Amino acid sequence: MSRRVRRKVARRSEGNVVSGSCSEFRDEVSDLECQGIVDWMSLPDDTVIQLLSLLSYRDRASLSSTCRTWRFLGSSPCLWTSLDIRSNRFDATIASSLAPRCVHLQKLRFRGAESADAIIHLRSRNLRELSGDYCRKITDATLAVIGARHELLESLQLGPDFCEKISSDAIKAVAHCCPRLNKLRLSGIKDINADAINALAKHCSKLTDIGFIDCLKIDEVALGNVSSLHFLSVAGTSGIKWGVVSNLWHELPNLIGLDVSRTDISSSAVAWFLASSQSLRILCALNCPILEGDTSFSASKYKNKLLISPSTDIFKELGSLFFSNTNKGKSVFLDWRNSKNNDKELNEIIPWLEWMLSHTLLRSAESPQQGLDNFWVEQGASLLLSLMQSSQEDVQERAATGLATFVVIDDENARIDCGRAEAVMRDGGIRLLLGLAKSWREGLQSEAAKAIANLSVNANVAKAVAEEGGIGILAGLARSTNKLVAEEAAGGLWNLSVGEEHKGAIAEAGGIQALVDLIFKWSSSGDGVLERAAGALANLAADDKCSTEVAAAGGVNALVMLACNCKFEGVQEQAARALANLAAHGDSNTNNAAVGQEAGALQALVQLTRSPHEGVRQEAAGALWNLSFDDRNREAIAAAGGVQALVALAQSCSNASLGLQERAAGALWGLSVSEANSIAIGREGGVASLISLARSEAEDVHETAAGALWNLAFNPGNALRIVEEGGVSALVDLCSSSVSKMARFMAALALAYMFDGRMDEFALIGNSSESISKSVNLDGARRMVLKNIEAFVLTFSDPQAFAAAAASSAPAALAQVTEGARIQEAGHLRCSGAEIGRFVTMLRNPSSTLKACAAFALLQFTIPGGRHATHHASLMQNAGAARVLRGAAAAATAPLEAKIFARIVLRNLEYHQIEHTV
Repeated sequence: MSRRVRRKVARRSEGNVVSGSCSEFRDEVSDLECQGIVDWMSLPDDTVIQLLSLLSYRDRASLSSTCRTWRFLGSSPCLWTSLDIRSNRFDATIASSLAPRCVHLQKLRFRGAESADAIIHLRSRNLRELSGDYCRKITDATLAVIGARHELLESLQLGPDFCEKISSDAIKAVAHCCPRLNKLRLSGIKDINADAINALAKHCSKLTDIGFIDCLKIDEVALGNVSSLHFLSVAGTSGIKWGVVSNLWHELPNLIGLDVSRTDISSSAVAWFLASSQSLRILCALNCPILEGDTSFSASKYKNKLLISPSTDIFKELGSLFFSNTNKGKSVFLDWRNSKNNDKELNEIIPWLEWMLSHTLLRSAESPQQGLDNFWVEQGASLLLSLMQSSQEDVQERAATGLATFVVIDDENARIDCGRAEAVMRDGGIRLLLGLAKSWREGLQSEAAKAIANLSVNANVAKAVAEEGGIGILAGLARSTNKLVAEEAAGGLWNLSVGEEHKGAIAEAGGIQALVDLIFKWSSSGDGVLERAAGALANLAADDKCSTEVAAAGGVNALVMLACNCKFEGVQEQAARALANLAAHGDSNTNNAAVGQEAGALQALVQLTRSPHEGVRQEAAGALWNLSFDDRNREAIAAAGGVQALVALAQSCSNASLGLQERAAGALWGLSVSEANSIAIGREGGVASLISLARSEAEDVHETAAGALWNLAFNPGNALRIVEEGGVSALVDLCSSSVSKMARFMAALALAYMFDGRMDEFALIGNSSESISKSVNLDGARRMVLKNIEAFVLTFSDPQAFAAAAASSAPAALAQVTEGARIQEAGHLRCSGAEIGRFVTMLRNPSSTLKACAAFALLQFTIPGGRHATHHASLMQNAGAARVLRGAAAAATAPLEAKIFARIVLRNLEYHQIEHTV
């Protein structure tokens, strides 16, 4: 629409709706109708109200300010009878602005002490139901004022976290102020004394449902005075004197349901309740170690009584209690909801039972105990899935949270129980969770997305999520204006992006742009959402195509911003990992340069190598390693203090993880490609630390340390330092015994550099600023080195193949030698002209061992198909290597290996010359 349309509308109560009177308006509406677009101003009032009802209170209030019409409709009482303020900050100012709309408010869900303090500013005197979580900081004063201002309150629920600052005084005040109270559920009260309970019994005659959950102490005797009780839960409450209780509570005349889960109740107390209470129908005793330890106890003899415990078939027992047909199986709750049952007692029992089960299962999942594994797989997962279909929103949320929690074995290392995860999938849980994730209720969206995220650690579940359209749903939720929803959706995309098969689908669903936008949206707050978004982008950036899309979506700028500004270690780690992957994938030259040229990127990564958190240091070093493959980045890293920072990191990580050791050595390897950087690394003390890393037990560390020492050894001053720091023995050990062929190869090349004569000249000339002044025996070291280099080269020499190649110049014979000598990974090494020239010169060295080593190295660098083989062949042509190679191949005194390898290199040069000509 190119112009803004204003429309005057009169309310139906005041007369007929007045159409837009100007021709401009009519023309524009006509244009819209022709395009198949309905003008939002023309929607019926009922439709607008229905649409507004699907929005959060903040979005509803925002849209209500759009125009006079929507302001009127947005104030409709039916939109403000129920309010969920958990998703956003809610303080006195916001409450006061909403107060005019909340005159008829009856149900309110809130989160945290600040929201609790603000509730009175809503001036909702008609409030009936109040439910809050994150209640640790709510005080007696706040709760007493809430009770005093809402005397019509019928339901008060605070939990499941502990209400540490609420005491019996506040409960007593609520009892005096809220005589209509029929449901009171509180978690984690330290002490509920007789005065408070007796006040409830005296003043709240309609109180039928009490839950004193996870409390430290309650007066059991006083609870026996609340004769109106139908349902009582003391789940998780400690210190109950069951001998006293069993003689008191069974006399409660109306008690139908009792929840003693997670307590130390004994089988004798359970038996007494089931035998003595005339009204009791359900006793819930899940996760009660003493009861479960008595294998001889059975509740089957108590007719019309149901004991819910891990040892009973819960669904079967429920079916037998509530239905004439006992074969309801796992659909018992769903069948009840779909039935037109007029059993008043049953209609009370099922909602209470759903609520208590969801609470107990969640608590049990949060504090795992041994002995419940079979229960979770055989019944627990199915119970949670059944509860997810409850008509009670808080039950649905807790069930989804329970699914997210009970599968986790190790949160730090993202390990889950595969049996439990697949039990969820087997019972149709993925489809159910995705259905909840599509709900318009943000609380359900958040918890369902969390469950999907955790379950998706299992590859089979991840596949099922993708097949059910879950990637598109999560990508949509990642765009939510609700931070909690966006955070859990980003977590789901993070876990799904681990699988290579899902990366493309995430990109196609718009997930990459959504994740980048998340970082900008929540850059100043919310470490959880930022860590998950950066982690997902890091996984996606490890794919060439997705890496390019991350860069195109503004991902470089977003991730560098996090690396520069965010102080949360988890965010720093994932941002650095993402930048490392961006620098190594996609159009690597473009991405690599883009990261390096982003303002502050290299400085931030250098700074992160000093982080106290090992994971951050590791990923930052990895990013610098990858970035150092670009010549401009390499010099910029050094200019930003990268040499000093990385040498310090290498010096400090001898006892760190192998991943950090590998990346620290790798980053120094990358920087040392520049001779100036190589000299600086030697001057800063990097030689000793790299020698120490070369002695690591891990082959990956062997490779990076050997690669760095190879580059450093090109400079004679560094070569002498390596000798004087004891590096000869370390390199000899690598050359002779490392599992990695690459480590052995590069160690051999480093040793060859060190003993091709240049270091000797440097040692004789001397340089006070360069000398380390340590006594070394160069002749003895040379003999040991040459012996080990010779042994290394001979490991690639098959006598039969070499004899055939010596007797014949046929390509097949040379190809057989090449295949036996080839080190596949060596094709990724890129040498400078000076390095190639040094190997060519080494072919003239008097040492037959060095000749063979040089020919062997040149063979590796020129094998057709190698990443840089054409580049190396060009350098050799420019250096006139062909003539030297022909001389080495024909030399009578040269070893057979040197002759054969030289002939193969000549053929490689011919191949590349022909290919280049073609």
